[in-house]
Amino acid sequence: MYRLHCFCQSGNSFKVAMMLNAVGVPWTPVFVDFMNGVTREPNWRQAINEMGEVPVFEDGALRLTQSGLILHYLAEKHQQFAGHGQDEKREVWRWILFDNHKFSSYFVSYRFLKSFVARPPDPAVMAWLKGRIDAAFAIADRHLATRSFVVGEHPTIADMSMAGYLFYPPEESGYELQSSHPNIARWLERVRAIPGWAHPYDILPGTRIQPFH
Repeated sequence: MYRLHCFCQSGNSFKVAMMLNAVGVPWTPVFVDFMNGVTREPNWRQAINEMGEVPVFEDGALRLTQSGLILHYLAEKHQQFAGHGQDEKREVWRWILFDNHKFSSYFVSYRFLKSFVARPPDPAVMAWLKGRIDAAFAIADRHLATRSFVVGEHPTIADMSMAGYLFYPPEESGYELQSSHPNIARWLERVRAIPGWAHPYDILPGTRIQPFH
């Protein structure tokens, strides 16, 4: 039985949960109380993940962190969603790296400051983050205008990586993708149709928090 240390607001955790459901394997969520600071505690970092992050994935004695690596491990182990041939597999990794560095990265910080920090965020910081988000989203929206999925015409772990944060309610981020980025919105509907898909707030542990701002 796979174990996934996670919490429901974590889109990075949802990327892995989405993959586990898609390959049809049983797994157990292990709640991590991130919002109350458990990942900052030295004991948690020593016992679970020195980087102080989720998801943390366990396959027996094997423990992995970083969502992109976990997705790759599962794709290779189950021979699904990895891409066909070396060219596609390289392209899958290219988009996962783009996601980790830009596409999800700035969006994660923006959403967190907007919705899950009690004090009002600095408008200058939010404007800078939004500019970076809009630039990355524009790249993906243009890319998805001519294909069904991020790499070719079939879903891969690149789709699961890039989609992980985009299924959360728009009030948490302020982004209404159907109007702002229609190609991304249509792509998300195709990702949603992957067998086993479920909403992050339905499959990940923890309590949904209403946005502060």
